Amino acid sequence: MWAYDLAESLLSNDLPRRWAHSQGVAGRARALAPILGPDAELLEFAAVLHDIGYSPRISDTGFHPLDGARFLRNVERVDERIVRLVAHHSCALLEAEERGLRDELESEFPLEQPELVDALIFCDMTTTPDGTSTTTPERIAEIVGRYGPDSLVGRFIRRAEPEIHAAADRVQHRLTLA
Repeated sequence: MWAYDLAESLLSNDLPRRWAHSQGVAGRARALAPILGPDAELLEFAAVLHDIGYSPRISDTGFHPLDGARFLRNVERVDERIVRLVAHHSCALLEAEERGLRDELESEFPLEQPELVDALIFCDMTTTPDGTSTTTPERIAEIVGRYGPDSLVGRFIRRAEPEIHAAADRVQHRLTLA
């Protein structure tokens, strides 16, 4: 599939662990198909592409959601909804604010449907850097441990923590009902 090929071409050689994570996130997205209906494939493609902005070949601002979305916006056949999901994955507005890029992110990329935003948060924040399943508290602790509590990412993820847990709870609730 084109999205996997594109993500692999940007991540597998330079960032193999990020590629493993992206594959794991896409696998989590596939598991949500029963609650996503016609948007299942769209979410899976956004999931495998969500971290391409880390690729040194396309990184511009150093803020991977914005860099990835800007790159995808210029790739033929990429649905604008996928671009918006990549731009806003995992509470990106809060990190953009920490980086002084919130206005740019908001003006260039409108938010996607809340149910899909929640689903991508769930997939990303329940997948380890190596692509295996985890819980949102464990994932947040891993991120803080990797970057440090006083780093920009550490501060952002702590601010985003309540919304990350709430999004995961909403997805779990939908799965339980399905």
